[in-house]
Amino acid sequence: MAKLQYKYTGVGKRKTAVARVYMNPGEGKFVVNKRALEEYFSTKALQTTVQEAFELTGTTGKFDVNVRVIGGGVSGQAQAVRHAISHALLEVEDENRSKLKSAGLITRDARKKERKKYGQPGARKRFQYSKR
Repeated sequence: MAKLQYKYTGVGKRKTAVARVYMNPGEGKFVVNKRALEEYFSTKALQTTVQEAFELTGTTGKFDVNVRVIGGGVSGQAQAVRHAISHALLEVEDENRSKLKSAGLITRDARKKERKKYGQPGARKRFQYSKR
């Protein structure tokens, strides 16, 4: 069996989540990890986060999207998918860059969880100081 050929691809990251997006011109089918978008991202807020790049560029329903996403939590995965879609939309048309950049969708959000430090209970929290 021949491997499917995808016209546009993009990789997006957020925290520890990594998403790979494969897009072809089509009627708007959206598959995330071999499940429907509404099934994988159950809340409406996460679904709108994922489709934000399409709404900004006016390309909602014009592409069939296949997504593979691993790592992180549900919210981080949704933001990683949004990042990957915006990178794939740059391949589609370069005029999309100004819209996506002004919305902050091209830039990778580099914030991650800070590691716990030795001699204290968390990353920033200190043990209570006792004078006597």
